Amino acid sequence: MPIDHSKDRQEQLLDETLEETFPASDAPANTIETGIRIGMPAPPQVRDNRDASQFELDVDGQIAFLRYHRTATTLTLVHTEVPVPLRGRHLGDLLAKAGIDAARTEGLGLVVTCPFVRAYMRKHPESAR
Repeated sequence: MPIDHSKDRQEQLLDETLEETFPASDAPANTIETGIRIGMPAPPQVRDNRDASQFELDVDGQIAFLRYHRTATTLTLVHTEVPVPLRGRHLGDLLAKAGIDAARTEGLGLVVTCPFVRAYMRKHPESAR
């Protein structure tokens, strides 16, 4: 008795059609095409390491930091450093904002000697208020 391969061929064609149309041809509502990024990690959280006198971001096992000097009345932002492999991710901006916000929250006078933080404040004048 001959084997009917037409059914096998029909299933193969159906499988090929399903592969071509899956996933659906319409993009989901939450993709980059619609302006919403999915799968983007949340920005890392800045921590205040008072023992080391610096605000820190731990990213991919490396530390970006903003060194400071704190007194009872002032917070002096001294130096920002971001390791080369982490640059271009705006981590310095996060550190600068954290330092400025900390002074404001704690009611401390803000002294900025760090050139990076000064540049950040020029770019973001609202941070100086």
